[in-house]
Amino acid sequence: MNVPWADDDQVLHILWLNGGLSCDGESVALTAATQPSIEDLVLGALPGVPQIALHWPYLGFETGPDGGADSFIEWFHRAARGELDPFILIVEGSVPDETNKEQGYWSGFGNDPLTGQPITTTEWLDRLAPKATAVMAVGTCAAYGGIHAMAGNPTGAMGVPDYLGWQWRSRTGLPIVCVPGCPTHPDNLSETILQLLYQISGQAPTIALDESLRPQWLFESTVHAGCDRASYYDQSDFATGYGSSSCLVKVGCWGQVVRCNVAKRGWINGVGGCPNVGGICIGCTMPGFPDKFMPFMEAPAAGAVPSGAGFAPVVQTLRGFTVRMAAT
Repeated sequence: MNVPWADDDQVLHILWLNGGLSCDGESVALTAATQPSIEDLVLGALPGVPQIALHWPYLGFETGPDGGADSFIEWFHRAARGELDPFILIVEGSVPDETNKEQGYWSGFGNDPLTGQPITTTEWLDRLAPKATAVMAVGTCAAYGGIHAMAGNPTGAMGVPDYLGWQWRSRTGLPIVCVPGCPTHPDNLSETILQLLYQISGQAPTIALDESLRPQWLFESTVHAGCDRASYYDQSDFATGYGSSSCLVKVGCWGQVVRCNVAKRGWINGVGGCPNVGGICIGCTMPGFPDKFMPFMEAPAAGAVPSGAGFAPVVQTLRGFTVRMAAT
């Protein structure tokens, strides 16, 4: 549903919670966005963009102590008390399971002013999500658990949809919006934030999401569909090692089945993108990454697979099984 913008002078707050298990890769990626840039969003340089206040550790200038007049974390406390409306909650990093141990905590963000104890990531989600106008999970860790959800990790890490529920809706009826990637593509992230700003201000329809809660227009095609090397695949011209301009499927590329636009969009200003510069696709925008897309970068044993034209359909079929399993 659309959320009407009641007051042209009203400020829309964006709370960026990077207290989960994360490398802050999405924060770093956003600094490289150009379509639009973070400066365009914050300064209101685009037509119709509502006035926003971005409370983001990478940009925040407040340096005072918790509880003081110049406290960065106070914006989050205000939102939890219901004093900040409307606001978008952006979550970076996976959500650990704080119930799977007898003592201690896995991750937190600031301290509780009443107890002086750290506020865990799950506590923040419990406090803020019900009051948020919309919730975004940025990066594969926040979206699906990512690296921290690998087999054997003691944290019990999960994505925001796993914690809140895949059918969860905000108080305004909006589903969680996931922008996966490890890290997420800079412009995919900034463009989705822009679309959400237009939507909340009543200037755009609800974001169309796929079954994995990703924006459809960004994740509807495979890496292969936009890859510079796709013609080599069609000609069965496969690289057998690195440093070749041929198709990388034989050395582990998952581009035929992974939905991501990085090869077509490039990384910054249309330049780069994993397979375009010689890197294989490792499936980082997909649920189940990384476990269901391993091993990476391992050449097949001699004689293990047929060569020539028969190779590509075999790989495509097998990887189709993997994608269907990852989606369940």
